[in-house]
Amino acid sequence: MDYRVLLYYKYVDIEDPETFTQEHLQFCKDLGLKGRIHIGYEGINGTVSGTVEQTNKYMEAMKQDPRFSDMVFKIDEAEGHAFKKMHVRFRKEIVNLSLEEDIDPNELTGHYLEPKEFFQKMQDHNTVVIDVRNDYEYDLGHIRGAIRPDVKTFRETPEWFLENKHLFEGKTILTYCTGGIRCEKFSGWLKREGFEDVYQLHGGVVTYGKDPEVKGQMWDGKLYVFDERIAVPVNQVEHVVVGRDYFDGEPCERYVNCANPECNKQILCSEENEYKYLRGCTHECRVHPRNLYVKEHGLTDEQIKERLAAIGEEYINA
Repeated sequence: MDYRVLLYYKYVDIEDPETFTQEHLQFCKDLGLKGRIHIGYEGINGTVSGTVEQTNKYMEAMKQDPRFSDMVFKIDEAEGHAFKKMHVRFRKEIVNLSLEEDIDPNELTGHYLEPKEFFQKMQDHNTVVIDVRNDYEYDLGHIRGAIRPDVKTFRETPEWFLENKHLFEGKTILTYCTGGIRCEKFSGWLKREGFEDVYQLHGGVVTYGKDPEVKGQMWDGKLYVFDERIAVPVNQVEHVVVGRDYFDGEPCERYVNCANPECNKQILCSEENEYKYLRGCTHECRVHPRNLYVKEHGLTDEQIKERLAAIGEEYINA
């Protein structure tokens, strides 16, 4: 494969992040990369795609900058670009936890566990594993037995945790996320809240799945990624489908966005059910005047009526 996807982050002081953001955008465009990078006073968080040559040049240039000389790049082979455009944006936080008093992972964070250590520690009966990603990420794939916070965004996780504190008291807490960046802050927050026995999967699930010894074992489903691939495999030993179709509950690992642009909810959905339900997560979304599925397929009112009648719904042309 001639293309690669790079996933990386670094918590490090950046004195003038807004100027650096503008310069970095131009640098990435000049290289021909595409992707999404967030830059702030606290560091950098990015995913970019490009050819082997382009990504090599990017990594070499970043490592020549003293601020990023030891930054770890997680590399995935790809068949083409994983993004449509190149975005580099200034952010107050490079990962949004929105705490009143922020956490600096360079000063306070959970103990790092390499994949093999994490795998072994999961076997301990006094250990509880918490997935610090969003609910829709968990629903596509997760570590077997991990606790699923009922949250749509990362910043909701601390409040959820405090409401469910009883699940973790007296336990060894293991945290994991996609590439490790969310755990850096959340495990630090846990320690500040008084939990002492707190660990994080170093390098996240991406690293866990590539480890030559562990090979992603005890991961069920696929890993949700924030690019056009949407889902990537993790467990090299066995593949267990945990995702369930939004409409009929059948095993499914195909995410789509609700066709109503005002809703845009992510749902797991087969091609058959996408056709059947006009890619709308509710009746209101199916009959919404701006339904993108209807527009993409040029459906007539008569065709819409037929599809709705097949699922016992009525179409009233507004």
